[in-house]
Amino acid sequence: MRPRLIAAVIASVTGLVVVAVILPCLNLRPVHAGEQPSVSGYKVLEPIRHGSLTVFPIVAPKSYATGEFMTLDEGLRSGEVVVTEYGNVRGLMRRHPTPAVQRESGAEVNRLVLVNNSKRPLLLLAGEIVTGGKQDRVIGKDRIVPAESDPVDLSVFCVEPGRWVATSDHFGTSGATYGGAVGGPIHGAVPGTMMAQPSVRAKAMGDKDQNQVWAEVRKQQQSMTVEVSGSAPMVSTDEIRSTSSYARVMENKDVKQKVDEIAAPIQHNYESLIKQLRDRNAVGVVVAVNGRIIWADVFASTELLEKYWPKLVRSYASEAVVMRAKGGEASMTQAQAFLTDMEGRRETIESEPGVYRHTEVNGDGFKAFALTSLLPKTGFDVHVAKMAE
Repeated sequence: MRPRLIAAVIASVTGLVVVAVILPCLNLRPVHAGEQPSVSGYKVLEPIRHGSLTVFPIVAPKSYATGEFMTLDEGLRSGEVVVTEYGNVRGLMRRHPTPAVQRESGAEVNRLVLVNNSKRPLLLLAGEIVTGGKQDRVIGKDRIVPAESDPVDLSVFCVEPGRWVATSDHFGTSGATYGGAVGGPIHGAVPGTMMAQPSVRAKAMGDKDQNQVWAEVRKQQQSMTVEVSGSAPMVSTDEIRSTSSYARVMENKDVKQKVDEIAAPIQHNYESLIKQLRDRNAVGVVVAVNGRIIWADVFASTELLEKYWPKLVRSYASEAVVMRAKGGEASMTQAQAFLTDMEGRRETIESEPGVYRHTEVNGDGFKAFALTSLLPKTGFDVHVAKMAE
């Protein structure tokens, strides 16, 4: 194991410890004979393809107990999680308010406040979109919010550049529904937050630049308008052009139909595969569009993957609808190589002691992000995301 080389001064701000390092040490784990080794022990399987979208299932050597974690969708539906504009923080304070938060007031584009009133820790994923408030926002970074938390300052990006008028005091789920039968009427479906497509997630997670997020949102709205214009009535394309809300565009019935044409078969096939591979710890996917590998999402357990899979597959399918560059078919060898290569030039770590550690690795042609739980009886990576650049 190589020693880490410190490249920046440690800083502590509002409980977060930030460290920048280079040449991250990698923990090589053995894999079974005949399997391709990876730095994590993950292995990709035969791909599932539909149209221009390909997903390679990932299995892991070990699965972790993640039942204690609550998702954002679960928290918002139950009312135990409250997300609101930054200026509304005073009414949400517990017994010991944080002075740094109390001194400031007024809504801000790139800040929201979240309170977890549940007795379970909350898992937030970068790319999840909350709608309402003065603008719809996308979460910019994976993190864990402890149970019964004081107000937490969230780093977010606006995905609705044309509005700064409150539609509600608190943020909630979008009009999207997940669950039920695939490819037919949705029975027992429940509302959930939307997951931004990879190109939008990348601008928030990797570039961390509001202007680039806005530019990407506009680009994808324009591309989606082009895609539906040939088959949808004029009123539908007019609806897309008339809104600045990324969420409302993706909820348009003709856009949803386009996305479902790709997402539904992939979702159905992988859900069936998960059931078959439960004892092999199916935990994620490597994603390719038009033959180009663009993304990977990996979770600590099959249970967590199943919770996020319906909205993840729709985010991948949304990318496939608008990504026009053509290529050959991505191979298992390429997918395994993408999953394996985590060697970076620079590593940045943010840590909330006793809660989580967030690691960003910048490598040649990619960025990778790992969220590690530091809560009692954990100490494992809850979610790993990797994007191609």
